[in-house]
Amino acid sequence: MKKIILILLTAPLILFAQHSKLNLECRTCHSCDIPTKENPCLIDCPREELIRIDQKPEEAPRIIKIDKIKEKNLYESSIFDHYAHSDMSVMSGDCRICHHYNPPGNIISCSKCHSPQRKRNDISKPDLKAAYHRLCISCHREWSGEVECVSCHAPAGSQKNESYEAKEKKSIHPEIKAPVKKVYTTDFTDGKLVTFYHEEHNKTFGYECSDCHRNESCVKCHAVNKSALKASPVILHSKCSKCHDTEDVNSCAVCHAKIEKPPFNHKQRAGFDISKFHSDLKCSRCHVTKGKFTGLKKECKSCHGIWTVDNFDHKATGLILDEVHVEFECENCHQEPTYRIKSCDNCHDDKSYPKDKPGEAIKR
Repeated sequence: MKKIILILLTAPLILFAQHSKLNLECRTCHSCDIPTKENPCLIDCPREELIRIDQKPEEAPRIIKIDKIKEKNLYESSIFDHYAHSDMSVMSGDCRICHHYNPPGNIISCSKCHSPQRKRNDISKPDLKAAYHRLCISCHREWSGEVECVSCHAPAGSQKNESYEAKEKKSIHPEIKAPVKKVYTTDFTDGKLVTFYHEEHNKTFGYECSDCHRNESCVKCHAVNKSALKASPVILHSKCSKCHDTEDVNSCAVCHAKIEKPPFNHKQRAGFDISKFHSDLKCSRCHVTKGKFTGLKKECKSCHGIWTVDNFDHKATGLILDEVHVEFECENCHQEPTYRIKSCDNCHDDKSYPKDKPGEAIKR
């Protein structure tokens, strides 16, 4: 279970400072007549400065029977497949789509804040029936088009609702397998193809599904009107613009091409060859700020500090220096800060590397 702490620095301070001036009844927030510092007896209500909890789908109830609203016995209780909805919500906003904010260590039911009675005392907070329907109808209208009452509520006495046992044994959603790559066809005349290496972004660059697939719903795949999903270039670029400069007209060729592009090559794109010594490292070892992969210097000392004969084991390079060269400083043979170019010119007129090695080559 992951806990996300919402730190709102100003709102709580303003509330506490003006507490005595606000037109509030103690019962609004406290369940007892005389709250104390030791026992404030705060009721379960959504307070933004507290901890919001996001549960994994398997940690939450599988089936919920919604039976707190009954009007003239028109319908049976609604059997809500909570697991199916929470399973798909991982890619669209998690538990907080429905559960907003919660007290520490607890996810409270809708009826704790939304009254089953339609009193309309506080028009800023919908009653329970309105809260349910505002969440359900908008989404179902988009992806299935079925918003008739009987879509969720069986008529009273019909016993159309499935039993808990039958519901619990049903599969939820087919496994969504992440592709290795996807090739998109666009309307961009100078390069209609965009080759996106999905697995690379996930495994190599360390992105989670939710980093890109945020605020998506069932309508992404199950929309009734597919033509309505066609998005503008601005919207299509929005997911990529977190890491890529999509506003620079001179950088379009980074993604757009007339043929499929090869996978990412660090040497070609960054000018720094990681194949020899850094291939086993995750990107985050050097690029510590998530989503930012530029601005690093190529000099070894920017990460490793100053190397000397006392703190560097030359064996790591695949070459054990002989007794003559083992006492030399790095700069005697490496004249540039990346140590890639080896030269014997400082001491020898008749020797050159790699023909003449200053030691024994070994396998790394």
